[in-house]
Amino acid sequence: MRIFFTGGSGKAGRHAVRYLVDQGHQVTNADRVPLGLPGVNDLRVELTDAGQVVSALKAPAGPDELDLPEVPAYDAIVHFAAIPAIFVESDVETYRINVLSTYNVLEAAASLGITKVVFASSETTYGICFAQGERKPAYLPIDEDHPTVPEDSYAMSKVAGEVTARSFQARTGADVYGLRINNVIEPHEYAELFPDFLADPALRRRNIFAYIDARDLGQMVDRCLATDGLGFEVFNVANADMSVAASTDEVIAQFYDGVEVRRQMGPNETFYSIDKARDLVGFDPQYSWRDVVSDPSAS
Repeated sequence: MRIFFTGGSGKAGRHAVRYLVDQGHQVTNADRVPLGLPGVNDLRVELTDAGQVVSALKAPAGPDELDLPEVPAYDAIVHFAAIPAIFVESDVETYRINVLSTYNVLEAAASLGITKVVFASSETTYGICFAQGERKPAYLPIDEDHPTVPEDSYAMSKVAGEVTARSFQARTGADVYGLRINNVIEPHEYAELFPDFLADPALRRRNIFAYIDARDLGQMVDRCLATDGLGFEVFNVANADMSVAASTDEVIAQFYDGVEVRRQMGPNETFYSIDKARDLVGFDPQYSWRDVVSDPSAS
């Protein structure tokens, strides 16, 4: 596929782009800074400017396309570009940039007849990660039907993006899939971060004790690109196990006392349910911190 990928130079994007290229896709990276990955065309685009978005989508991706009879259309857009959290910009700027850029990308896709859009939403939509004080989930495991009532500007912008995406999908009938991505972990971060997480599970409370390996996130994007006909859907994206060594029963007892547990869970199963992603697009995460860091509870 010929893919227009926004934010491909970011922490999550650079791994997803590499995964897509390895699967044989042609990727244009639209970002403020170049990725510099061989085979990927870098294009600097201000996504809050609707005209720039449309112009970029209609232009040749690189010099190799100048010899074609006409500029080929993009088969899909993957929209990852965003202010990635609170504490980076002012709240009002975070909300403005994220909401406007998502609107512009979706409107451009609709105008140009691009019928597949995969966009980055967030675990923060559930209102737990950036809450002031402690928030507990309404029930466990958290699935896509869980209420999304956040209080911070970043998560608000992601909820607004989902609403906008649903509306454009209703207008066009395209496939528009939102990924509620959990805390992205790069391969080198297992050795750097996880020993502390294993020693103190409370460090992972705001991430619902979950994580997503950046390489498995790339797989999820590819599975969404390969799956047609779902219309509008949102998916939790996480690895199959928790990011702590404590068992599910131990975490529930320490952190989620009194929270409804709706089904039997495995001893290390993520509280951030990925059943829907598995069932609808065939997501099958391959990586785990347990492949890199020793589980102290196993000794």
